[in-house]
Amino acid sequence: MTFVQLIDCRTNRLEEMDRLLDQWVEQTRGKRTATHAVVGRDHSDASHVVEIVEFPSYEEAMRNSGLPETDRIFREMVALCEETPTFTDLDVVRDAQLNADSVRRFFEVLAGEGDLSPMAGLVAEHYHDHDPGNEQDLIGLDHFRREMDVWRNGFDFTIRIEDQIAQGDRVCTRWSWEATHKGEFLGIPATGRKVSMTGTTIFRFDGNGRIAEGWWQYDRLGLMAQLGALEPTEL
Repeated sequence: MTFVQLIDCRTNRLEEMDRLLDQWVEQTRGKRTATHAVVGRDHSDASHVVEIVEFPSYEEAMRNSGLPETDRIFREMVALCEETPTFTDLDVVRDAQLNADSVRRFFEVLAGEGDLSPMAGLVAEHYHDHDPGNEQDLIGLDHFRREMDVWRNGFDFTIRIEDQIAQGDRVCTRWSWEATHKGEFLGIPATGRKVSMTGTTIFRFDGNGRIAEGWWQYDRLGLMAQLGALEPTEL
């Protein structure tokens, strides 16, 4: 179970504390078990500082605390505080990656049997799409829907999410796609062939929690070869 430790303190020497944390990161490289650290300053009280540190488990947090570098840096940090810091230990019972969840829903709608109307709640009206298979970027949700309809009319397909990484306002998804060629696609009549490909998509979210921009990378050339649209290469 993921474990989070909150360190609450008061200090007017935040810059010095920040340098201490940089030292700890450098000195514990290859040994520390912490996976994520955030330092926040109270918006209404600049001397109130909270550090949030995430670990894979309570046991890993305790192992991290036992590092001599951690002990030394902590003692130096205490010296920078107006009073002894307090600790709150939390077992994480819910970790909702909201943007990642929205991307999963996006792919569910895309591969579903219904229309694409739910996209309005997921994708911004002025969405900007970067696809190397298109000569020009697509701008706007309506244009993007029409592009997706080209794929949906040409194939019955499923999409499986293999990996997702969320950071800030971006979500990167590695996916695999399996399909049956059921209708015309880019001038190729339906072949009934089973085809597949893999790809990666990076989505950027706007301030309203909608997908505002997307970058696609996938093997369209390999797909066209599977559809028999490419001449065999002579050796």
